[in-house]
Amino acid sequence: MGIREDVYYEGGPHVGELIFGLIVGLTVVALPLTVGAIVRALWLRYRITNRRVTITGGWMGRDRTDIIYSEIVKIAKVPRGLGAWGDMVLTLRDGSRLELRAIPKFRETYEYINEKVALKNPKVSAAADK
Repeated sequence: MGIREDVYYEGGPHVGELIFGLIVGLTVVALPLTVGAIVRALWLRYRITNRRVTITGGWMGRDRTDIIYSEIVKIAKVPRGLGAWGDMVLTLRDGSRLELRAIPKFRETYEYINEKVALKNPKVSAAADK
């Protein structure tokens, strides 16, 4: 029997990003932003547990990335949508970056992920956000 995996968040990007994308899509210039927001709303899914961060995305949701907390060395967050949602970038040991776009309750999610990273990788601290 394996170790229990508790789900903190499972779902897609914040609905506000889709609404904002549709509104700005009324201008031809912002049409690529609208298409991106629609694609993310349809196929992007996050699953954040006590053991890992999983991102399912890409065309028709066919790409999946699993990251365990011990691989994360830095976390950066950026508020968007007047602070209702935000983006996070997880920097991994090998230097690659994983972007989480339009995370609902991103401040709380950042704190949760940062807490898990600190337990698995003590060299990483909240100062890594600067």
